Amino acid sequence: MPLPEPLEKLVALFEKFPGIGEKSARRMAFFVLHQSQTYAQELAAALIDLRSRLAPCSACGNMTDIDPCSLCRDPMRDKKTLCVVETAEDLISIEQAGIYFGLYFVLGGRVSPLDGEELSPERLDALLSRVENLATEEIIVATNPRVEGDLTYYSVLDALKDFEGKITRLSYGLPVGGSIGFADRVTLHAALESRREAPKNGNQQKGR
Repeated sequence: MPLPEPLEKLVALFEKFPGIGEKSARRMAFFVLHQSQTYAQELAAALIDLRSRLAPCSACGNMTDIDPCSLCRDPMRDKKTLCVVETAEDLISIEQAGIYFGLYFVLGGRVSPLDGEELSPERLDALLSRVENLATEEIIVATNPRVEGDLTYYSVLDALKDFEGKITRLSYGLPVGGSIGFADRVTLHAALESRREAPKNGNQQKGR
């Protein structure tokens, strides 16, 4: 039987969530339907706030309601080390693990030829500016351990070809084909502690 239009519309919206199929979306919609009017109003207000109050930090690209974000404002952060991640979600995962105390830069994308995705030239320019402004000594490229992560890593390396400091990448601990966003604290700690230095200019080998 067809669902009532308001319910069908909500189910369709929930289906757009990653990893959510039709049955899960319908279950979520019925959950909202069975809650109080206050809950529905709070949920709607939270979604509106999410879009209206949050924006990328002008310095690092992290999602924030203040600019610069609290991490960039923190005087206790190690300003000589910069961790480059694909998304703000990856940043949060590393930060919540409590194993890294430097600054960040969010690429806001990845390289994925099959999906027609490339890194924004503007973001790569912003990365170079941030490295120069901070006088960065080490850059940790924390891209995900999958093919797209490898391609993104080499694109970042190419953009940083004139950087004279140390460039490292997260090493073992992260499963190939996995995601930083789903890694636990111990796994992230092992990957961060065993990061390896990137090849210098002219010696980049894109194979494993």
